[in-house]
Amino acid sequence: MTPLEAALAGVLLMLPALVPNSAAVLFGGGRPMDFGRFWRGKRILGDGKTWRGFFGGAISGTVLGFLLIGLSIGLNTEETLGYGDLPGAACVVLSLAFGSMLGDSAGSLLKRRLQLGRGDKAPVLDQYNFVAGAILMVLVFQPGWFFDHYVDGNGIFGLVLFLIIVPLLHRGVNIIGYKMGKKDVPW
Repeated sequence: MTPLEAALAGVLLMLPALVPNSAAVLFGGGRPMDFGRFWRGKRILGDGKTWRGFFGGAISGTVLGFLLIGLSIGLNTEETLGYGDLPGAACVVLSLAFGSMLGDSAGSLLKRRLQLGRGDKAPVLDQYNFVAGAILMVLVFQPGWFFDHYVDGNGIFGLVLFLIIVPLLHRGVNIIGYKMGKKDVPW
């Protein structure tokens, strides 16, 4: 695989991790994940992290991943679009989607500990919390897949392009969410 192909594949394979963070805003509302509880005088996660948003986002990423897998099977490709054999592919997609939402929640927890309120800017943390969660979850459940696609050979080009694109996509999607009235702030 050429560096350009590896870079594009690296972004495509991470789509199940990119979608949940945005989809959570569309599904959000309802009961907060922390049930309104406090820890050391501050809300644990805050009202912005709800069960509907968490599962709506994670399921959206999972559905997209399974659609990509199904498309590759329908095209009679040798494997599931780079996700590996079917059981492994399902594990990768679930790890990316749910890891993304766990990382987003962990970022919210960290923001509360840093005395930042809901909607306050937290550069780098806001853009990469879900990425870190997705990558960590894949490293726990499918480490070989991650190293094969993002470290070995030209895979590093995929990881680098993905990490460059994330803040740009994050900002663009947040502006759209703000203009739609789904977010209180455009960041």
